[in-house]
Amino acid sequence: MITIWHNPRCSKSRQTLALLEEKGTVTVRRYLEDTPNLQELQKVLSLLGGNAIDMMRPKEARFKEMGLSKEDSEETLLKAMAENPILIERPIVMANNKAAIGRPPEAVLDIL
Repeated sequence: MITIWHNPRCSKSRQTLALLEEKGTVTVRRYLEDTPNLQELQKVLSLLGGNAIDMMRPKEARFKEMGLSKEDSEETLLKAMAENPILIERPIVMANNKAAIGRPPEAVLDIL
């Protein structure tokens, strides 16, 4: 099963979704409307194998408004994403117990 955390207003997210749909059935989660909770974010972070900041949009205005920094703890950054999903990098794709960020869209092909 392929799942994408999708923002239809984002061109990279739309490109990634189109690429995935060529490969088969995709479950689309509009994460701005159906916000992932802290546990879901932790699970996806473990599948990505990186740091919380890697799955965030630090240039997003909300990041600065909240006084966040790249040096904040993993817990602080994950909680910020759970409370402000606009901070989540997009798109994120999960498949085969792995995850990848679709920047560029072709980056997700490695987990299919």
